[in-house]
Amino acid sequence: MTTTFAAQSSRTDPEARLRNRSAAVRLSFNWMGVRRTLTPQQKAVAADSFGAEGEFLSAGKKLIDTKHPKFKAVTTIRGEAVARWKAVTLPWPEPGIRLIRRDQIEDFDNQLNRLAERLQDAVVELERDYDELRNAARQRLGSLFNPADYPASLAGAFQMSWDFPSVEPPEYLRQVNPELYELECDRIRSRFSEAVQLAEEAFTAELSELISHLCERLSGDRDGKSKVFRDSAVSNLSEFFDRFRALNVGSSDELNRLVERAHEVLRGVRPGTLRQSSELRQHVATQLSSVQSVLDGLMVDRPRRSIIRRKPTASAEANE
Repeated sequence: MTTTFAAQSSRTDPEARLRNRSAAVRLSFNWMGVRRTLTPQQKAVAADSFGAEGEFLSAGKKLIDTKHPKFKAVTTIRGEAVARWKAVTLPWPEPGIRLIRRDQIEDFDNQLNRLAERLQDAVVELERDYDELRNAARQRLGSLFNPADYPASLAGAFQMSWDFPSVEPPEYLRQVNPELYELECDRIRSRFSEAVQLAEEAFTAELSELISHLCERLSGDRDGKSKVFRDSAVSNLSEFFDRFRALNVGSSDELNRLVERAHEVLRGVRPGTLRQSSELRQHVATQLSSVQSVLDGLMVDRPRRSIIRRKPTASAEANE
């Protein structure tokens, strides 16, 4: 049976469909900083060795060895959380916020809770080596070392949180100022329209990048041998098809058709088979290249957006 990537419902427009099924979700981090800017006096000393003026020099110091296995374990969990957040959501015009399907909220919350528990366990392990890391920094930084740069304990130094802020007009505004409420409704409708366009752009760019990478690996030879490629070059596309099917709101028939074509080209194709058959590699590369050429045209023809960015909050929000 042919898999369709078009949205199931045709009764509502894409903006309304996205709005009806989505909730906003925000992922935030409170994270110990690992770098500090040098003081004016320290910059002046550093600049003097180059015959420069301190005010024209930008310099900083690294507080801790971020390559330490236990520190890397902490940052890896943060990366997993951000990756999971992005994998099940669509972009929203405001930075730090994305849209999640309402029927995925419970599963997302459970996964983030498990990651938060792993994060705290990893911080406990890092705490065991914290004195060692500070002593190593004291030796490496010399006179630049400042004990005040380091918290006494790592408790609370690495935390993640997530919430589901409302992106709908506040109901009280309807009673307080109906005219202002209607203006706010128009603004929110415009935001969802922009969110649909952002989703289209993100899907188009991601598919183009994945296809480009696979085609580059499949086409041509290196030193008389076929180029080596990892299984992920194929599996990443399969994961994209699954995510597109789950999150697509059917806003672009052309994009739907291109995803369908790419999916059909790779249906049943395994990495091992591609490595063994030069004929299959050529066929897949040729077919996917034709898809990519259309995708490139979509990205070039799409008009530039104008986004009003809000000022960043004090909380270190997950970078998009």
